Amino acid sequence: MSAQIDDWLLDILACPKSRAPLRLDSEAEELVCDESGLAYPIRDGIPVLLVEEARVVNEA
Repeated sequence: MSAQIDDWLLDILACPKSRAPLRLDSEAEELVCDESGLAYPIRDGIPVLLVEEARVVNEA
């Protein structure tokens, strides 16, 4: 199952830490902020935009 977020919603969502735009990673069911390096989970179709709930994205 892959997460889906409407385009209009994705256009207005921003990272709570950096205020940068988010991109959808539907495979991982996360919203990712490339600027802050955080990934926010999507649970039951609802983005959880809490820095405390985000995971740090590992840069390879």
